[in-house]
Amino acid sequence: MSQPFDCHAVTPALREVDRKSGEFWVPNPWDFSTRRENLSAYERNGVFLNLGDNRFANIGHASAADSDGDGRSAVGCDVTGDGRPELFVRQAGGGPLRIYRNLFPAAGWLTVTLVGTASNRQGIGARVAAHFGDRVVRRELYPVINFLSQAPARVTLGLGQAKTIDRLTIRWPSGKVTEMTDVEINRHLSVREP
Repeated sequence: MSQPFDCHAVTPALREVDRKSGEFWVPNPWDFSTRRENLSAYERNGVFLNLGDNRFANIGHASAADSDGDGRSAVGCDVTGDGRPELFVRQAGGGPLRIYRNLFPAAGWLTVTLVGTASNRQGIGARVAAHFGDRVVRRELYPVINFLSQAPARVTLGLGQAKTIDRLTIRWPSGKVTEMTDVEINRHLSVREP
């Protein structure tokens, strides 16, 4: 379904609506919250834990985030400042915004905000790589923008039991490269493009 730019638009149904079978038509999607209609089939939300080696476990039931609400978008964002992103789930049809606090055990992390000069102002499209020990964690800065939500323009790196980052590399959209060594972790770092 496309969202009209005019919040007063009225789009007629394409055919007769079969109300006996549960069909409905909302002439303007902006009106969902006042019409009390819901597109949900009440399927449970899933939360997947990365087990490594391309294996994932659905832990939705254990996290309590397996709500049967009409969840349409999810964004992870660390709002408590502890390096563990909380999960924000927006529901369509007038359902509530749900925020799930991340209670996983504390581990090493680094959040990076980029300030572009030759690249775009927020460094969107930059590639960030953290090298520590024999591991490399890579992220690209593409803020999630989906139905009813948008993530902040920053990168959070989960670093496990690392004590420091040996080398942090940022490849800016302009092609410039920033390298930093012996980077302290468990903090929010702002990096300006050279």
